[in-house]
Amino acid sequence: MDLAAPPTNHPKPLSSVILRRRRPGINKCSASQQRLVSPPPLPRHHSLQLLRPDPPGRAQSVVARSGTGTVAAPPLPMTTPAPNPTIRRLDVASPVPADIDIANSVEPLHIADIAAELGIPPEHYDLYGKYKAKVLLSVLDQLQGQQDGYYVVVGGITPTPLGEGKSTTTVGLCQALGAFLDKKVVTCVRQPSQGPTFGIKGGAAGGGYSQVIPMDEFNLHMTGDIHAITAANNLLAAAIDTRIFHENSQSDKALFNRLCPPNKEGKRRFADVMIRRLIKLGISKTNPDELTPEEVRRFARLDIDPASITWRRVMDVNDRFLRKITVGQGPEEKGMVRETGFDISVASEIMAVLALTTSLADMRERLGRMVIGNSKAGEPVTADDLGLGGALTVLMKDAIHPTLMQTLEGTPVLVHAGPFANIAHGNSSIVADKIALKLVGKGGFVVTEAGFGADIGTEKFMDIKCRYSGLAPQCAIIVATIRALKMHGGGPDVVAGKPLDHAYVSENVGLVEAGCVNLAKHISNTKSYGVNVVVAINKFATDTDAEMEAVKNAAMAAGAFDAVVCSHHAHGGKGAVDLGLAVQRACESQAEPLKFLYPLESSIKEKIESIANFYGASGVEYSEQAEKQIEIYTKQGFSNLPICMAKTQYSFSHVPSMKGAPSGFVLPIRDVRASIGAGFIYPLVGTMSTMPGLPTRPSFYEIDIDTATGKVMGLS
Repeated sequence: MDLAAPPTNHPKPLSSVILRRRRPGINKCSASQQRLVSPPPLPRHHSLQLLRPDPPGRAQSVVARSGTGTVAAPPLPMTTPAPNPTIRRLDVASPVPADIDIANSVEPLHIADIAAELGIPPEHYDLYGKYKAKVLLSVLDQLQGQQDGYYVVVGGITPTPLGEGKSTTTVGLCQALGAFLDKKVVTCVRQPSQGPTFGIKGGAAGGGYSQVIPMDEFNLHMTGDIHAITAANNLLAAAIDTRIFHENSQSDKALFNRLCPPNKEGKRRFADVMIRRLIKLGISKTNPDELTPEEVRRFARLDIDPASITWRRVMDVNDRFLRKITVGQGPEEKGMVRETGFDISVASEIMAVLALTTSLADMRERLGRMVIGNSKAGEPVTADDLGLGGALTVLMKDAIHPTLMQTLEGTPVLVHAGPFANIAHGNSSIVADKIALKLVGKGGFVVTEAGFGADIGTEKFMDIKCRYSGLAPQCAIIVATIRALKMHGGGPDVVAGKPLDHAYVSENVGLVEAGCVNLAKHISNTKSYGVNVVVAINKFATDTDAEMEAVKNAAMAAGAFDAVVCSHHAHGGKGAVDLGLAVQRACESQAEPLKFLYPLESSIKEKIESIANFYGASGVEYSEQAEKQIEIYTKQGFSNLPICMAKTQYSFSHVPSMKGAPSGFVLPIRDVRASIGAGFIYPLVGTMSTMPGLPTRPSFYEIDIDTATGKVMGLS
C-alpha cells in the first residue's frame, strides 16, 4: 500500500527481520540477531533518548549511526517508565519487503498478553484463537469511573487510487506513541472488506513496518463480523419479498391466522416483536382474539409498495454484474417479478448500525427501526413491522464486541465495523472508541481512522459519529503524500496497476506547491470543527527535502498546528516519533469545543447544501427522484437526522477528474435514501455506486498459499 522511503544505509535480507520481545525468557534468536539496527538518526531535539531502556540486567542493543561509525545510544533518564512487556523492537530490512512477508516474519504475542497489559481482565474478553479476542462491552461497566484519554482522528487529503497511507500512518503513530514515547495507546481501525482485498486496493492492516498482525487474519474473515452482517441483511431481504408474496396470496383472516396461530389449547398470542407493531398502530389490545376485523387487517397487512423498497441484498465481493438484478422469476413466485440489486456488505445499513450503536439494547432498537420501504399509503415499513428486529440482533450479538489485535511492535488494536466512507459514514465503531478511551485513561491516546479524504471520512466522523457518541477529538491528522499533491497540482493521472509517470519520481517543487491547494482546503475545513490539525507527510523513497519543505510551509500557512515528515512504513514506530510528539502537543493545547457543520434542526436540503458548500460547490441540483424522497422523508418525520453523502473519494466535487480544490461547481443529487436505524439520510451524489467492480487484473492474482507451511502469500 504505502511505498514509503526505505532506509538505504543498512540493507538486510528478509531473513534478518527479527522480532525482539522485551521480556526475559522469550527470545530464542541469537544475540547478534537481537541487535536493533537503527534507521537514519532521529532529529536532535529528541534523539534516541526517547527509546525505552532494556529491562534491568539486559545490555543496551540500540545503536545510532553517525556517518560511517556506530555509537551506543546515550543512557536514558531514570524517570523513563518501566517498559511495557508486550513492546517489541523490529530489525528493519531494506528495501522494505512485501507487507505479508513482514507480517509473517513476526510471531504475534498471545492476545491474552496484550489484554493483560491493557488492563482487561479475562472475564471481559472471549478468545478467538491465539491472536484475536472479542472485548466484551461489560468492560465499560468496570471502567465507568475512569477518565478518558486523548482522542485523535486520522483523515487524509484527496487520495490517488493507490491510497496515501492513512491506515499505515494510524498504526505507525500508535507504535511511536506506545513503543517509543511510553504512552498508553490503542489503535481503533475498521475491519477491511473482502471486496477491495481481492479487488484493487488491497487490505487495510497498514503496510511495511506499521501493520496490524496477524495480517492475513485481519484481512480475511477475522472474527466473522462482516459475515454476520451479510447474513442478517439478506435474512431481512428475504423476509420482504416473502411477506409481499404471502399478502398477495392470502385473505386477511388467513394471513392473521398464520401470523398468530392457536396453540394446542386453542389460545393465540402475539410475539413480543408484534407488540411493537401494535403500539405503532395505536392498538392497545394484547389478546389476538380481541382484535376487530379492521384491526386485524391493519396489523396483518404491511401492504408494502414494491416500487418503494430500498433494502437490497449484499455480499462482500466486488461484483458489478449484481448491481441490478431481477427477482421472482421462478414459476412458484406467481409473477412477482421486481428489479433490485446487490450492494457490498460494508455498505449495508446493518454495518452502519454496528458502527454507531452504543449498547446491545441500543443496537436492538436501531435494527428494529430500519426502514425497508413504504406502504402503498406512504407509511414507513420497518424491520420490526416484518418481525425481524430480534432475530437480526441475535445474528449480530457477537459482532457488537470489538476485536482485540496487536501491531508489529506489540501495541494494542481494537478492530470494529467497516463501512466505506464514500458510500457510508466510513468510521470504526463508537463502542470500540469508548472502550479504548477508558482503557488508556488520562494522558493516554486513542487514534482512530476515518475513511478516504477528510472531506468525507473526517466530515462524517465529526457530524455523524461524534453527534451520536458525545465524544470530541482533540486532534485531527491529515495524511498527505508528495505523489498525491503532484497529482492535484496538474500531474498526469495515477492509475492503479500502471507504473508512475516520471513526474512522480523526480523532483518538481512547483507541481507540489500547486497541489497544496488541496491540502490547504482540507486543513481549513477540518479546523472549522475547532480541533488542532497536524499534517503527516508520508515519505516515499523518491521524495526530496525541497518537496517536503514546500509541503510543510504550505501546511503551516494554511493554519495547521504542525506538519511532520514520517517514515513509519520503512521504520515502524521510530519513523513516526516526531508525529507522536506533535500530536501530543496538539492534544495538550486543545481548548475549543467541537463545532458541527450544521444544526440537526435544519431541513434536509439545508444540511445537504451546507456540506456542498463545505466541498466548494456553488449550488445543488436535485433530480426529480431526490426531490420526491426528500419530501417523503420530511413528511415521515426524518428530517432531523444528520446527512451522510455518498460521493466519490477522488475529488471534492462529484467528478473524480476535478483535482486540486475545485469551486463553483453544482453538486448533483441523483437520489436520497435513508438509514433510519443507523440514524442518517444519505444522498447519492452523481453516479456513485454502492457495489464496486473488479479491475482487469484484480489483487487475487497474487494471493496464494504455501501448502507446506499454510502461510498466506501475496496479500497486501
